Amino acid sequence: MLIDSHVNLHAHQFDEDRDEVIARARAAGIGLMVNISDKVSHFEAVRALADHPDIWCTVGTHPHEAKENPDLSAADLIALAADPRVVGIGETGLDFHYDLSPRDIQAKVFRAHVAAARETGLPLVVHTRQADEVMGDILEEEYARGPFKMLMHCYTSGAELAARAAALGAWFSVSGIATFKAAEDVRAVVRDMPADRIIVETDCPYLAPVPHRGRRNEPAYLPAVLAKLAEIRGWSGAEAEQKTEDAFFALFDRIPRP
Repeated sequence: MLIDSHVNLHAHQFDEDRDEVIARARAAGIGLMVNISDKVSHFEAVRALADHPDIWCTVGTHPHEAKENPDLSAADLIALAADPRVVGIGETGLDFHYDLSPRDIQAKVFRAHVAAARETGLPLVVHTRQADEVMGDILEEEYARGPFKMLMHCYTSGAELAARAAALGAWFSVSGIATFKAAEDVRAVVRDMPADRIIVETDCPYLAPVPHRGRRNEPAYLPAVLAKLAEIRGWSGAEAEQKTEDAFFALFDRIPRP
């Protein structure tokens, strides 16, 4: 089964043809998709798409949006995560590249998400950019308080943070960035990821893989990401599909496996 573990189908870029995008995904063999919450205030729109039987969702606030609700609590997230179509907490984390929210607020809101993931048992969907040392420190501190499942989504950070996260049992998702000509550093990290904890994503409408780069991304382009992962790891296409499917259901275990 092909599974797109990270879509943003509620994004305005799909307002004109959302139904057609979903239909193309299915025609391309995408069996499941997880629609990712970018901020709690958008949760209603995020959740609405999970009325489709093959689309699930998460609840959370991206670090760019952390300033919207700096007092967001784990209890707020836990209450929304009671919905049976919610299968993860996030996307959350730290982004010190754009700094669209103050760093202390990003960290505070991130820790609230960690607490919610720990309490619910749902996986934490982690965004991290140019924050490797602080991210590693927070993950290790929080894990020491009590374990939680985590996904390092669209992983493009360094090998050291990857090793620290892997030691905590993290999963990793590979995106279209792995197909970019200049992304050999990303491919080098992918080669060393735990083989049984790798999944794939499009992060659509962003990061369209080669040969679609420059276009709006959509789930139908996921096979290009899977093919590149197979090439990087030396797997056959069938092996890559099976391994990423197994890893996905091990992580997102609220979703019943067909």
